[in-house]
Amino acid sequence: MIRAVKFQEYFRRYKRLLLMILLIIFYTVGTVGLLSESRDSFLELSFLNLAVSFVILILARIHHSWRFYLFCVTGFFIGMLVEWVGVHTGLLFGNYWYGPNLGIQWWEVPVIIGVNWVMLTIITAAVVARLKLHWFLKALLATFLMLILDLLIEPVAVKSDYWTWNGAIPISNFVGWFLVALLLQILYFGSRLNEPNKVAVVLFFIQVVFFTIQNIF
Repeated sequence: MIRAVKFQEYFRRYKRLLLMILLIIFYTVGTVGLLSESRDSFLELSFLNLAVSFVILILARIHHSWRFYLFCVTGFFIGMLVEWVGVHTGLLFGNYWYGPNLGIQWWEVPVIIGVNWVMLTIITAAVVARLKLHWFLKALLATFLMLILDLLIEPVAVKSDYWTWNGAIPISNFVGWFLVALLLQILYFGSRLNEPNKVAVVLFFIQVVFFTIQNIF
């Protein structure tokens, strides 16, 4: 019993450090795998990569509330809705369609994409959390960080058959991405859900490094 109590105490104390180490290991293995001859096998695990990242992000959350989880659900459905509109009409982002490497699809949109919209909102918001600015300016800065991530993700996504464009990547994609990201950030900051979470910040920079490496090689 005493050992169990001590373990719980140590886990609470070092939980965030352990989660950050886990993320670093997870993405390092993914990076090496995608640069190896086993690339195709690792691409099929992309859904798992994003799902585990989101679970770790939730575990690292400092403040849990019904409003936070309501945002997660709302953000998920907003993400799925705008992607459905994009895939089926060409509005918002341009003409594109999803490949098989992002897992289960709902109305031709991978379910993990809705999750990813929520995750990117949270991690970019965490980066600007400590800035002494009005919440709307923080939301705007976080939106630009999401746009930077999209610029890094797009070439990798096309190369990895996550999604395919009908021609070159259009400017409308980045405009649409910015507008949807801004909506999510306004909902997130406006609900006072942002927090200076170190795990979320680390995940943001890990993704920047991860997609930069994939672009280079």
